[in-house]
Amino acid sequence: MKSKRKIGAAGRIVAFIDIGTNSVRMLVVRLNPNHSYSILTRQKQQVRLGEGEFDEEEITPEAIDRTCVVCRKFADLARTFNAEEFVAVATSAAREASNQNMLLDRLRHEAQIDVRVISGLEEARLIYLGVASGMHLGDRQAFFIDIGGGSTEISVGGQHQFQELESFRLGAIRLTNMFFSESPSGPVRPDQYRIVQQYVRNAIIHTIQKIKLQKIDLAIGSSGSIMNLADIVERTHHIEQNAPAGVLTYRDLKKTIDLLCALPLEERRQIPGINPERADIIIAGGIILETFMKEIGIESITTTSRGLQDGLLMDYLSRMENFPLFGTLSPRERSVLQLGRSCGINEAHARNVTRLALEIFDSAKDVRLHSYGDWERELLEYAAFLHDIGSFISYTNHHAHSYYIIKNSELLGFDQKEIDIMANIAKFHRKKKPRKKHLDLPELADNDQRTVLVLAMFIRLSESLDRSHAGFVQHAEFVRAEKNEVFLNIVAENDCQLEIWGAEAEQRTFERVFQKRLKIEVITSNPCDSQKEEENIPGIPVTSIKSGTGFR
Repeated sequence: MKSKRKIGAAGRIVAFIDIGTNSVRMLVVRLNPNHSYSILTRQKQQVRLGEGEFDEEEITPEAIDRTCVVCRKFADLARTFNAEEFVAVATSAAREASNQNMLLDRLRHEAQIDVRVISGLEEARLIYLGVASGMHLGDRQAFFIDIGGGSTEISVGGQHQFQELESFRLGAIRLTNMFFSESPSGPVRPDQYRIVQQYVRNAIIHTIQKIKLQKIDLAIGSSGSIMNLADIVERTHHIEQNAPAGVLTYRDLKKTIDLLCALPLEERRQIPGINPERADIIIAGGIILETFMKEIGIESITTTSRGLQDGLLMDYLSRMENFPLFGTLSPRERSVLQLGRSCGINEAHARNVTRLALEIFDSAKDVRLHSYGDWERELLEYAAFLHDIGSFISYTNHHAHSYYIIKNSELLGFDQKEIDIMANIAKFHRKKKPRKKHLDLPELADNDQRTVLVLAMFIRLSESLDRSHAGFVQHAEFVRAEKNEVFLNIVAENDCQLEIWGAEAEQRTFERVFQKRLKIEVITSNPCDSQKEEENIPGIPVTSIKSGTGFR
């Protein structure tokens, strides 16, 4: 059911709080009137709510005190941002505690927040939502795992729908309390390790049998334990050769766990990359992850910092009326639209430039100026939409500001290479003519640098063809290419002399990129033909726009 909440002229501030077994996390967001959102702050503080609980099924008074103090501080911080609403949930430690009402009552009175205790399956659903919404899965299906302090949530699903959800009473704090409490400061012996591993295997065996029947293309791991294990691998140089950044292989994980098990707690805290506050529970978390990967046959897992609080935000947005950034958009489409709207781009101009750039790209392929495919076309589309985003800082040198904003924004669903390519394309949409020596892509192969030069050329042309921001140019396409020349047809209504001058100014740059002279022909259309975007105009070779990624 869609929410009737209204977003005022100044936006609406909402705080999302996740009270976990190990830590409390908060995300404060401004929902903007243009249906984008801006992250105002993210906070995290360890409270060890579940410490000492799982034997007695009762949260200790000290743990309640710590949690209430942190939640009160977080709530006060959110109110300094003028937060109008709090969405707060508690997970494993609270849902299993016989004295959960004591915790909830104190939070209501001391922090003035109402906390909802969610089931394990609801926790798994929200984690899936938070992680999948921030990754580009396409047609692939993934195995998702999140290892918390008191429980582990897993799911199997694609970009928009899950097939399996499960929650297990397996967590880093829980297993540490159960199996390592007698000698918490010493190394972990091989026989202890095997006992814990068998316990985990017994708990997950039936679910593993179901998961093995699913098609799994990749694995994705969230939570502090998994992220910290990946950090240790990277900092101790145990990482496999050629392993991509943010990917943890099974072999690396196994070697790292062996290293951690051999050390007493104080020496473990000194391991490069480890979070000292996790040193006592990291081995238990590692055993859970290692057992899942071994039993399913997962060779590597991609790590992500997204999780439950991101799922709370996505769930909230999905329940709001007329909030299109959730819907059926892919994470890439959503993050590009979100970034553009957050920076107040001229959306009509951005869409015109994008439309023209894609027409030019498609027709250039038809006349064999390039042989690029869907991947390059998609990057061109997003770079074209964001090309003027630097005007948010200043119109002067806004192309340079566009580069900086795109390169340093959290564009979900893109890898760093893709972000670098889009940033450079936007950087060269005006002013300085792009040359390889100007590209900030020192680690990219020559073919990727060539891609930037070609796609930037297409945006330079399309930007010139909407120079007045009036949308006079309806179509632009290459109609033929000869040995030394390429012919570009421009279909326009009314006088578009500014646009023609702009395109002509790019002829020398075009010749340098393609080693062909650019010839421009202008055809004036009947104004009523502007409504016929998908129809061919009699006597004029105009291609219909091929379907893009849909965010336009």
